[in-house]
Amino acid sequence: MGMHEMIHFFRQMSGKLDSALYAGIQGQTDPRSISFMRQLQKDLKKKNSLDVTLEQLEVVVFDLETTGFSPETGDRPISIGAIKMTGSQVEAEQTFYSLINSKTPIPPSISELTNIRDEDLLKAPDAKEVLLQFYKFIGSRILIAHHAIHEKSFMQKLNRDYLRIGFDHRIIDTSFLIRLSDPHFKPQSLEDICSQCGIAVSGRHHALSDAKMTAMLWSHYLKKAQGLGFSTLRDVYEHLARL
Repeated sequence: MGMHEMIHFFRQMSGKLDSALYAGIQGQTDPRSISFMRQLQKDLKKKNSLDVTLEQLEVVVFDLETTGFSPETGDRPISIGAIKMTGSQVEAEQTFYSLINSKTPIPPSISELTNIRDEDLLKAPDAKEVLLQFYKFIGSRILIAHHAIHEKSFMQKLNRDYLRIGFDHRIIDTSFLIRLSDPHFKPQSLEDICSQCGIAVSGRHHALSDAKMTAMLWSHYLKKAQGLGFSTLRDVYEHLARL
């Protein structure tokens, strides 16, 4: 293959790959949603949140209720809740909540824990619709979660299955800030760590209630981080890297 033919080949492949990237959200998805996701991907690549002051840092705290712990073996999200924050300020009116039609029966133990029944999901939107609405709510903000590895694994699977794109949002676990005050912090349940911080525990295992409690937890430790002299996420990352 000559040089000109090779260049032409890679240009063709580039166009095909770019088209394939959004193949998953085409079809039944309206063109405006496709355009939105394309722009969001660009915004995420350009955004630098590491040097924004903690006081001005815009985040979305979120929680998923799921049928289990392993998305790769068939567990599915059944609800999602989220709330916006700027710095330590919880934006009480800026919330998102939706049930998700999982298409699979909910284990009895999960129904008892979450108070969500199979019949509750019959009229719920499907995962693809909820995912698109969630991204419209969060935009390019950083995501915060308690035990974030759980949320991250499900978001990665949802993106692959329904949007055919990677999960590019930065997601931070609450322990990220907690370790500044307690370098030897070991994972604890949300209700236990909230109780230790004087945060009222209410509506546990409801996605929006858990997101609100997690937001108050993040606010609590963000104030502590500022009191310790940390100004940006970069400061925190660099400090934790030295521990």
